[in-house]
Amino acid sequence: MQRALHEIRTISLLVIPAKAGIQARTPRLRLDTGFRRYDESTGGLSCAKQMQRAVLVAIVIAGVVASAGARAATFDIDPAHTNAEFAVRHLMVSTVRGHLGKVSGAVQLDETDVTKSSVTATIDVTGIETREPKRDEHLRGADFLDVKQYPTITFKSKEVTKLADDTFIVKGDLTIRGVTKEVTLDVEGSPKPFTDPFGNVKLGGVARTKINRQDFGVAWSKSLDNGGLVVGNELEITIDIELTKKKDEAK
Repeated sequence: MQRALHEIRTISLLVIPAKAGIQARTPRLRLDTGFRRYDESTGGLSCAKQMQRAVLVAIVIAGVVASAGARAATFDIDPAHTNAEFAVRHLMVSTVRGHLGKVSGAVQLDETDVTKSSVTATIDVTGIETREPKRDEHLRGADFLDVKQYPTITFKSKEVTKLADDTFIVKGDLTIRGVTKEVTLDVEGSPKPFTDPFGNVKLGGVARTKINRQDFGVAWSKSLDNGGLVVGNELEITIDIELTKKKDEAK
């Protein structure tokens, strides 16, 4: 704002009186807006119009600067109320479901054009859990996620497409086990913030995608007599997200 207003020259009204001992002349009123100098004795635009133009220009520039600053709002992912879940077929007859781990990250929300928004997220897969300790230990090992070398899964958006007021497609890079592939998230949720009973500005939604684990080097499995696999290749991922606006931006 200050930088924009700095570009508007100071408006000055100078009345130049007649000198003592010299025949008085009509006082000259000079207005310097930084765009054109007005001298009443030579005619031109009226002072009122010149001043009005300068003030309008200042208001427009100030509004543009303020609008640009207000468009990008940071919403942090709330780990306590965000869940990243997965589902995969087992023995081709049942589905194993579990939690991938704690989610952190942020959404940069463009409140005037949601398609210009972006999201980054990190999942701590050292906390992967399926309610079966031995299976969880196997999933953390080198056959699957190898969390000692690759403790996180990350996502960074590249493109946001609005399908409806509450439906979006988010494309971005997903990294698992050091391998990065582009994926598409189907997202449902409102981009309009609201205030919870505790004074926090909130957003929420759910994101879904399907990936082939083989694409990311998660290749372990065993074949069955019927030609199927012990562990299916397609992985369904669902993330229920709750976001909180940064305190210094929520005012």
